[in-house]
Amino acid sequence: MSRVRLRSWTLRRRVVVLFTIAGILLSGIGALAASTAMSSNDHLDVILEKTGPMRIAGQELYSAYLDQETGVRGYALTRAAANLQPYEQGMRTEQDLLTQIEKLNDASGTAAVRADLQLVRDASGEWRRSVAEPIIAAARADAPTPAISGTAQFDALRAAVNQLQGSILDLRNEAVAAARRTGSVLVALEIAVAVIVIVVGALMLLSLDRLVSRPVTDLADQVRQVAGGAYERPITSAGSPELRHLAADVDGMRRQIARELTEVRDARAQVESVNEQLEAKAAELTRSNRDLEQFAYVASHDLQEPLRKVASFCQLLQRRYAGKLDERAEVYIGFAVDGAQRMQQLINDLLAFSRIGRITSGFTDVDLDRVLPEVRSQLASRAGDDAEISWGDLPTVAGEEPLLTTLFVNLIGNSLKFRRPDVAPAIRVTAERDGDHWKINVRDNGIGIEREFADKVFVIFQRLHPRDAYEGTGIGLAIVKKIVEYHGGRIWLDLDVEPGASVYFTIPAAVVTVTNLSDNRH
Repeated sequence: MSRVRLRSWTLRRRVVVLFTIAGILLSGIGALAASTAMSSNDHLDVILEKTGPMRIAGQELYSAYLDQETGVRGYALTRAAANLQPYEQGMRTEQDLLTQIEKLNDASGTAAVRADLQLVRDASGEWRRSVAEPIIAAARADAPTPAISGTAQFDALRAAVNQLQGSILDLRNEAVAAARRTGSVLVALEIAVAVIVIVVGALMLLSLDRLVSRPVTDLADQVRQVAGGAYERPITSAGSPELRHLAADVDGMRRQIARELTEVRDARAQVESVNEQLEAKAAELTRSNRDLEQFAYVASHDLQEPLRKVASFCQLLQRRYAGKLDERAEVYIGFAVDGAQRMQQLINDLLAFSRIGRITSGFTDVDLDRVLPEVRSQLASRAGDDAEISWGDLPTVAGEEPLLTTLFVNLIGNSLKFRRPDVAPAIRVTAERDGDHWKINVRDNGIGIEREFADKVFVIFQRLHPRDAYEGTGIGLAIVKKIVEYHGGRIWLDLDVEPGASVYFTIPAAVVTVTNLSDNRH
């Protein structure tokens, strides 16, 4: 029963229990190690900070007693006060050293040291009372030196100091032994921690191998078999409860896939059929567009000859019979000549429109600072002496130079055509970088474009004014739009400026942009 209950434990629960037990053991070991380390520090403190200075003080204390004895003998022989200074200095040093040893031998010291300190004080007091002070008093009174040996008293004092040194050494040895024991305990605790870590790691590896690694490998093999086409093979797992649940979910997915496989195959056949139909429609649409372009080109080209004949003969009639027919006949002939000429112009414009993008020399780097002077030269007769055409720092763009020249001729030509009466035309061309494109603006001070006509100006043969007011067929801005779109850009009107019109369009930038830093004005 317990094994069945353990098998139902999840991997997470097993890991939590394992690490909880390990954590409790390590916490106990850590607390014991901390206590042992504190005890070890106390022992080291006794060795380094107490017994060491106490032993040095004991050696200096013995030297202080020797100085006192030497001072007393010298004063007794010479009766000179200067020879008594070692005695007095030795007494002061004695008191300092005894106080130091007493302070160092605090609560962590031993009773033996305290008893030995008292023994040293008693022995030194006895030597001074029975030997040093009588000799000093006799010398100061200029009396004969008493016959006092003092050897026994000083030997007792020396023995007391030696006994004190022995007690201090015993205290040090005890601290050293205790420090060694705490070090051994710390080593044992470290070994125990290492054993616990190794055991926990081994149990973790064993659990992962039995509950995760091997079951996952087996599950992956089953999934690969199903993926290879064995859709009826059940998927199971003998690993942890999580993996068993995962295997059950994957098996459910396998059953769902097996049920829907036939539907998917049917749907794939239908999709392939639809794709074939779409490809056929796309090919037909491409062929139709190509035929329409060819038709527009051929129609506009083939209509040139009959129109030239009509226009020529109408002009011959007009010249030969000028003044010989009545006024109405001459008006009719004039209408015929004008209509033939306008039809010929429309066909020429349509032919030019259809050629855009059909006859191409490929894109090159075009310096617009070289294009604008050519445009100005072509429009010199229309511009007159009072027109001002200027441009700033224009870039080098990627495109076809003849088409870009036609673009600027149409835009600037429109600005010259739709000028305000009695106002000299002023046209300005500027450019600014816009990502991978250059945004170019052509601005004039003409009559402008009404907002309601903004969507019509780029439509082919769309006129906004009567023919008798402004010449042309209304195809110029349509040609401009087709050239811009052929170059991968877009064109639009800025309707928030006045007076005049402002046209923006974008052209892809060349790989290496070269700008003319001079500002040309003409």
